[in-house]
Amino acid sequence: MEKVHMTPEGFKILENELKTLKFVERPAVVNAIAEARALGDLSENAEYQYAKNKQGFIEGRIRELESKLSRAEVIDIRKLGGSGIKFGATAVLKDEASGEEITYKIVGADEADVKKKLLSVESPLARALIGKNVGDEAKLKTPSGDKTYEIIKVEYI
Repeated sequence: MEKVHMTPEGFKILENELKTLKFVERPAVVNAIAEARALGDLSENAEYQYAKNKQGFIEGRIRELESKLSRAEVIDIRKLGGSGIKFGATAVLKDEASGEEITYKIVGADEADVKKKLLSVESPLARALIGKNVGDEAKLKTPSGDKTYEIIKVEYI
């Protein structure tokens, strides 16, 4: 089985989601199904159909989370360090075209959130950054054209 790389924070987020699904969402949907059944004819009961669909989603997500957590390889980034960019690094980049500086932290795919500046290790930009050091340039092709970033700073926080 393939390992799923994640930070300790990412592991906790998935673990908390699993607990919520198992101990809050699952019992609530079971109650909703029971209440909808009590209303009579199930073939035309929208509440019943909705609850059953929601139950299917919850059960699928529980299986997915259990699988990911069982295959998780939690990487404590505070123990990594070094000068090069690797999983868990927070990198300050300068867009060569605009001069704009942007900071990204490279995390596992399940933790990624561009709005929070959390970049999936599987993303094209992260792949272009991995192995680079301060002062290096990372080049990548985007739909809007080629982009070049200079690595300004690398931290493991």
